[in-house]
Amino acid sequence: MEEIRKSAEEFLNLIKKSRRGKFKVYIGMSAGVSKTYRMLQEAHSLLRNGIDVKIGYIETHNRAETQALLDGLPIIPRRKLFYKGKELEELDVQAVVNLRPEVVIVDELAHTNIEGSKNEKRWQDVLEILESGINVISAVNIQHFESLNEDIKK
Repeated sequence: MEEIRKSAEEFLNLIKKSRRGKFKVYIGMSAGVSKTYRMLQEAHSLLRNGIDVKIGYIETHNRAETQALLDGLPIIPRRKLFYKGKELEELDVQAVVNLRPEVVIVDELAHTNIEGSKNEKRWQDVLEILESGINVISAVNIQHFESLNEDIKK
């Protein structure tokens, strides 16, 4: 628990240094290594320290322990879209920007957004949020970095 508090304090110090949002990313080898769990623990720590933190998008993969950590955290409703006859949900970037939390949690950084979304990839959504001055904590699996190579070169 001390490690989580220290990590949250370090991130808090970064937040105070600039107008542009700061970005913190949890990187893991694969799904199920507790990236989302750690982000939610950090969100609770920030909330206890008086920071306006909100959940922009989280994927619990129906893990009970991770789902339980959502209790008590403010969640920004997802944007609902219809695609190929199904209702799907995405991060609502505009709602995040409009609500202007100090910190927003955005899981699944390498996610490809539904066709017709403003941005093709979630990392582009995160850049938009950061440019609006909101701090972001996110997570990505290491295997997704290779798939980002072409986008990063742009």
